[in-house]
Amino acid sequence: MLRRTILKLMATLAATSLLPFGAFAEMPKTVDKPVTITFYNYNLASAGAGSEATKELIANFEKKNPNVKVETIAVPSNEIINRVQADVVAGKQPDVAQLTFRDLIFIASDLGGNALEDMVSPAELKEHLTGIFPKGLELGKVDGKTYGLAYTFSTPILYYNADLFKAAGLDPNNPPKTWADVAIAGKAIKEKTSKNGFFPGAYGPTDGTFVYQSIVMSNGGKVREGDKLTFADKNAAEAVKTMRDMVQSGAHAKIDPASASDTFSAGNMGMFLYTTALLSSVKKSAAGKFDLRLAPMPSFGEKPTAPTNSGSALFVFSKDPAKQRASYELLKYLTSPDAYTIITSKIGYLPLRLDIVDDPNQLGPWAKENPMFRSNLEQLNRLTPNMAFPGPNYRQVEKMMMDSVREAVFGSGDPIATLKTAQEQAQDLMP
Repeated sequence: MLRRTILKLMATLAATSLLPFGAFAEMPKTVDKPVTITFYNYNLASAGAGSEATKELIANFEKKNPNVKVETIAVPSNEIINRVQADVVAGKQPDVAQLTFRDLIFIASDLGGNALEDMVSPAELKEHLTGIFPKGLELGKVDGKTYGLAYTFSTPILYYNADLFKAAGLDPNNPPKTWADVAIAGKAIKEKTSKNGFFPGAYGPTDGTFVYQSIVMSNGGKVREGDKLTFADKNAAEAVKTMRDMVQSGAHAKIDPASASDTFSAGNMGMFLYTTALLSSVKKSAAGKFDLRLAPMPSFGEKPTAPTNSGSALFVFSKDPAKQRASYELLKYLTSPDAYTIITSKIGYLPLRLDIVDDPNQLGPWAKENPMFRSNLEQLNRLTPNMAFPGPNYRQVEKMMMDSVREAVFGSGDPIATLKTAQEQAQDLMP
């Protein structure tokens, strides 16, 4: 609680130091003088396409905005929120940060993130947001205000190895549509090729929650309702038990979750459910080795899937009006048609401006060369928000949930009882 109080005080002091009434001073309409802003970014801390594409984006922005210098701070995704917190406490005011949706409530309520509606005039904000996928915009809102502007974004997609399908006697032109289909295909691949059948990227301590929540919500479950945890309730628990049943049948691989993407990329797994952010690197690994294909997320029978989002939003922390303007200009460029053309074609994230997909001057040529990517676009119509947890213990609650999910799927005890025990213990940490 002391840490939370300190953070809240620091954020409040930073927000009000320039202003007598706690509101933002009006931003200038343009950046007419040289200004430097900081940009905390986790794609820059990754190897390969994510880092290179982000460098290209920043270079393009600085070329278009010669008065703005972007000082980048590369931090791995699992460390970046802690770095931002530490710098806030140390008085090193961040300007812009790429942060995940799981931290949204904490950023808005405790860390001093700016609501765009408090910075930007309604007309100017509406002009930029027009054309961005509406459900994506809703993901960054708290109490009706936009704290996070959806940026790098994806839903779970089923990568599959068509060569292993053929070797197992399966039809690669008819990929699994339901979890029952996945169980059959995964078991066949394991038994007839000795390769791993299936694995979902749903068990990582930080980056697996969106896949796990997608599976749960597709079965009609939720991880919480208000301040009440529900991840052990009937529909949510049954979704986890489906994974456990596949582990016991051999359809679901028993491997280290951290090795799953490498295992698939090496051609040693039939199916992998995860974000399309890996598409560029997986395509490169598969080239000349195996026939890589994509399919939509599997469903529970006739129930429509409810894919949740991975990825990040852009948050502004600047309190100085000139830096706020520069920060907002950076947000505008990074969520523009030109930027999303780079983000999608060179990394693999979804373009949240769908009108560029068939535009011959934007993503059109790339989309024609990569028709399987449309499986991910189709899922956006059923997008369900990734649930963040409220309160100062939100990270601990999430960890207890994910630890119990891994134990329920891979352990030897009763999976339903495992989830219920964790839910009861975690509830004590909720607001």
